[in-house]
Amino acid sequence: MCKQTRRWNNVCRFLSALFVVFITSFSVSADASPSEMTMEEIEVLLTSKSFSDKEAGVKQLVASDLPVTTTLLNGLMNKQVVYHKKDKSMWFLAKPPLKKGSVLTNLGSGDTVTVKKKRQYRAVTLNNRMRTQIKTALATLALTSVDLDAKRAGAKRLLGQVDHDLVPVISELLVTESDAVTKSYLAAAVAITQLDEQTSVETRLSAIDQLETSGLAEAYEALKAEKAQTTDATPETIQRAFDSAIANYEETQRVVDITQTLYFGLSLGSVLVLAGIGLAITFGVMGVINMAHGELIMIGAYTTYVMQLLLPEYTGIALILSIPAAFIVSGLVGVAIERSVIRHLYGRPLETLLATFGISLILQQAVRSIFSPLNRSVSTPEFMSGMIEVTPMLQLTTSRMYIIIFCLMVFFALLFVLKRTSLGLQVRAVSQNRPMARAMGVRSQWVDMATFGLGSGIAGVAGVALSQLTNVGPNMGQAYIIDSFMVVVFGGVGNLWGTLAAGLSLGVFNKILEPWAGAVLAKILVLVFIILFIQKRPKGLFPQRGRMAED
Repeated sequence: MCKQTRRWNNVCRFLSALFVVFITSFSVSADASPSEMTMEEIEVLLTSKSFSDKEAGVKQLVASDLPVTTTLLNGLMNKQVVYHKKDKSMWFLAKPPLKKGSVLTNLGSGDTVTVKKKRQYRAVTLNNRMRTQIKTALATLALTSVDLDAKRAGAKRLLGQVDHDLVPVISELLVTESDAVTKSYLAAAVAITQLDEQTSVETRLSAIDQLETSGLAEAYEALKAEKAQTTDATPETIQRAFDSAIANYEETQRVVDITQTLYFGLSLGSVLVLAGIGLAITFGVMGVINMAHGELIMIGAYTTYVMQLLLPEYTGIALILSIPAAFIVSGLVGVAIERSVIRHLYGRPLETLLATFGISLILQQAVRSIFSPLNRSVSTPEFMSGMIEVTPMLQLTTSRMYIIIFCLMVFFALLFVLKRTSLGLQVRAVSQNRPMARAMGVRSQWVDMATFGLGSGIAGVAGVALSQLTNVGPNMGQAYIIDSFMVVVFGGVGNLWGTLAAGLSLGVFNKILEPWAGAVLAKILVLVFIILFIQKRPKGLFPQRGRMAED
């Protein structure tokens, strides 16, 4: 009896242990993390006829760690997710609408199929509750991204797209968000939703104040749209708030427009300074009218193009290396021009003009023969791409900022050479009084060659900068030769500070005239202004003193 009792107790213990193991495994299986669900399990829920199953599928998809979550959610909203009616396999349609010949992709396996019969597939349908669920999920996913740019882009996409159901979700994210830019986008998105008459007067006034200070174009459009819908029944305080917010935004926008015009003018002026500063040296020291100066700029731009061909994977390094390379190549070409042609024509400006014009045609044809007549595009490095966001209303182009900084660096480097080196001392001596410099033992011919090479090298450096703003082609130098002479003459022949002041002021003047006069007429007006100015001051803004002995 005891043996039977003992045996029975052992059986009971075994059954109890087995039951515990079963219950535990069932509990673990039932409480499994959604992130452990496979794409196939989610497909089963999303292709179900029951909207409850589909909602569960969306919930599981959002909670999963699948890399295609955002793509699939957007596809559901845009009717790009379809399934086969027989085997219930789910596919993604990249180019809707669905038709015969459409290519479908399985986001789980990556397999593709071509639609032979359209009726074999059907889009995954949604109801309004699911659409709200997906919109909330997309907003949450975008705003919880680790990538700051993606988070800001996701927050900005919410402007004007948030309904009242999403306001609590966005408000919760506002409390925990640390990035100021993202937070401003979220606050504006909530405020736009709160402008309508469904909210209280206090909430609407607070939303108007929020949008007035946001500086966002979407906020301004929302204020104008809601203002247009006001009626006589709208409280007077709301109407005054709308009028005040719109007026303040427009006033701020005018200030921003002026700032952007000045910025674009300074960037254009920097290009003019870079194009003209080399000419200012050769023309000021040697009195040579170099019509091939534009082609020396072109050679610098083509040097940048060649450097990127040699280093296609490293555009930033290629651009940096192009600066000394362009200086050397253009400088050597300039030295060759001076030694072979110009040194025989000193004191005969008309002959130098005609000779250098012929050289410019030769250089253009040489480039056409080597690189073809087609324009070439030079890639902009990643660090020069994009915009600098000063405020939501004021955004500045990064590449133009680099051009301005680069112009100042070249200017002060050249100023250092002319003021602090022996070459600069000899250049200044020859430019101020050539016979006296010769009498003091300065080799004027060597100075002429070095000066012409220096000016040509700087023209090549200007070509590196211009390659980031325009296409590189055989005729690109012709567009800047006239502007270069205008800058030199307006600023004062041979004066670097005059060249800087003239280039920047002409660039700003040109950009101020363009909005109402047009680009062509603006250039004509600038040229007329310079002609009238030279009539009054023939030696420019900052004339060179004692340039010749007879002065």
